[in-house]
Amino acid sequence: MTLYRKYVWFVKGLREYTKSGYQSASKNFNDGDLDVDCSGKVFMITGANSGIGESVAQQVAKCGGTVHMVCRNAQTAEDAKARMIEKTDNKNIHLHILDLAAPQEVYKFAKAFVENHKKLDVLVNNAGCMVHDRRIDSFGNEYNFATNVLSPHILTRLLTPLLLQSEHGRVIMVTSGGMLLEKLDADDPQLLKQEPFDGVRSYAQNKRQMVVMAEQYAEETPNVFFASAHPGWADTPSVRSALPDFHKRMEGRLRSSEEGADTISWLAVSQTALTQGNGKFFQDRSPVNAHLPLAWTHSTKEEVLKFISYLDTLMDKVKS
Repeated sequence: MTLYRKYVWFVKGLREYTKSGYQSASKNFNDGDLDVDCSGKVFMITGANSGIGESVAQQVAKCGGTVHMVCRNAQTAEDAKARMIEKTDNKNIHLHILDLAAPQEVYKFAKAFVENHKKLDVLVNNAGCMVHDRRIDSFGNEYNFATNVLSPHILTRLLTPLLLQSEHGRVIMVTSGGMLLEKLDADDPQLLKQEPFDGVRSYAQNKRQMVVMAEQYAEETPNVFFASAHPGWADTPSVRSALPDFHKRMEGRLRSSEEGADTISWLAVSQTALTQGNGKFFQDRSPVNAHLPLAWTHSTKEEVLKFISYLDTLMDKVKS
């Protein structure tokens, strides 16, 4: 089954996830969908200092939105903020230095944000990582899982009251097509039993979890628009550092950061996105199947609820 999934996924990726895939899909885009006035709207974008996150933040700033950049690296974040202001002439850009690998700090940040702000229109859970060695923090959380899954869950849970104050609150989970290779592991969500540790598989499991989270959040809070989205195979700093061999093999075929960011930006600002249904998985501005055919990656409702309950329990642990 694993070999089957990998084969089908790679063939699909070469056809759909590359630059040529984007160029083909974009022929059906309505360019006016991004011509939106976002003045007065508040956006929070994690990992907004480079790659997909920076491109999304820049598009939002271009539309006049207020941007809250949540970034780990202060220097690269300051540089990205300066570039954004210069390119868009929008000075409503605020920087928050936060490491999503530290869920306890994420909890404190989100609580403080709620106390100091009246509303939030859009949360883009974009920041992510792929480390190839197992790192466990003092709470027992694995590094990839803490960054890619637990911290976005904490942000979403705690910021939902602000999102409900918006006319059309939205949460976008930036996932990856690699999640198609994985079924949700509700019994070992952090893959702590996995030997030897595989950072690529851990990342793919995390991205499957994000898709499941968006689906479940949409059921729990239907008055907020939730979506997960695959940016395709894009040439970003993260891909170059985490997957150097893949990056080299795909040289010339990868999407630009802007092309990869297009669907996330579209989900964040366009009115059309809101008509596509809640909790869905998107690729190139269209909801698509979150499972490969005959790949046996669907989860039962019991598995999903067990996983979400697990996240809530972990969140309770880090808040003390």
